[in-house]
Amino acid sequence: MKKISILLFSFFISVGLLAGHHESDEVNLKKEQKAVLDAFEWDFGKAEIITKRVTDNIHVLFGLGGNILVSTGEDGVLLVDDQFPELKNKILRSIRKLGGRKVDYIINTHWHFDHAEGNLAFGPTGSIIVAHENSYQMMKKPMPINLVGIVYPQQPYPSSALPEITYKEEMNINLNGDRIELYHFGSAHTTGDTAVYLRDSNVIHLGDVFNIDGFPFIDADNGGSIEGMIAFCERVLEVINEDTVVVPGHGPIANTQTFKDYIKMLKTVSSRISDLIDQGRTLEEIIAARPAREWEEEKGGSGLGALVLIDRAYASLKK
Repeated sequence: MKKISILLFSFFISVGLLAGHHESDEVNLKKEQKAVLDAFEWDFGKAEIITKRVTDNIHVLFGLGGNILVSTGEDGVLLVDDQFPELKNKILRSIRKLGGRKVDYIINTHWHFDHAEGNLAFGPTGSIIVAHENSYQMMKKPMPINLVGIVYPQQPYPSSALPEITYKEEMNINLNGDRIELYHFGSAHTTGDTAVYLRDSNVIHLGDVFNIDGFPFIDADNGGSIEGMIAFCERVLEVINEDTVVVPGHGPIANTQTFKDYIKMLKTVSSRISDLIDQGRTLEEIIAARPAREWEEEKGGSGLGALVLIDRAYASLKK
């Protein structure tokens, strides 16, 4: 996603998505959704699912959208996140290579389209879906996602794609020889984030609370905040240990030290933006000050990726 910064910026300007629309709502929605997918260069037909082993029965699938953690065993197949319905058959082929047959259980780390729209394909086939209560509520209604310069108009999920099981703070599941612990530590990337910790395997999936493919995105218009991201991550550190395998929402499989470095970055950026807000600086002046400058080269430069983080962090800190 590092190359997305330049691609998105030029794309947004060329298609003029900030202008008003005059077509029918249905056609308009499809066009806006496709515009976002095109901007990320997500082509379902060309997509490949790459499988990375974590343990004998735990793997991570990389495709389009959020990373999928897979647990296979005598109790069935569990997915943590499920990407897009268009990728269902490709995901199933990868699961069958791991010894699974179908998807029995799904945990959504949050409600965003690139992590949970696979519910639309797997829910009707009988997969039991679990999510935080706030994510369930978000899935039931239209939820525009402001990506800065472009908006993804996420639409309500049908009842067959909604979570059947929800929780508020913590929940435990025993599956495939693992104690699976679900934690919600308050609003962070969204208001409905879930950390999924497979305690016996010592593997955790954090969804987009931990995003290391470029700079992270904060859904500030829908209740997310940079301070919430930091607080959530610090609570996660109380759960995991130095040997934990940490799966981000986007980017390669990581470790606890990489996660700690990520928290340091969030704290630094948040502190700098807060100080500049206190000085009465405008958003444009804060962007020019480059509060994420130490990480720009690593994460793809000072283009749209950094701008999006700064814009959304600023929006959350000004509330």
